[in-house]
Amino acid sequence: MNSAAVETYLRDLQTRICSALEAADGSKKFLADAWRKPDDAPLRGDGVTRILEGGELFERAGVGFSLVAGDKLPPSASANRPELAGRGFRAMGVSLVLHPRNPYIPTSHANVRFFVAEK
Repeated sequence: MNSAAVETYLRDLQTRICSALEAADGSKKFLADAWRKPDDAPLRGDGVTRILEGGELFERAGVGFSLVAGDKLPPSASANRPELAGRGFRAMGVSLVLHPRNPYIPTSHANVRFFVAEK
């Protein structure tokens, strides 16, 4: 699977998660905030942060997608794998944090990530 296919999957995953949470909440919709890093920044990329607030089920829920890329891995990323030093990279993922209204239901946090070092 190539990174373009993973990106498509993860962007769709964010949409599907938000739709399911909206259906479960029943009263509120997610608001989306798209962002983009400048092309000349050390890390390039974009993403969408979606937030639902004040719902029947969720006091606050956030589901984010991000994709960042750089020309060179940071030293900490290649410290244990020196053969990766100097490679470019792409990292993307979906992250969610859910704060239910019910104090007996715990806050939830989950991430799914994809990372590739490129030659």
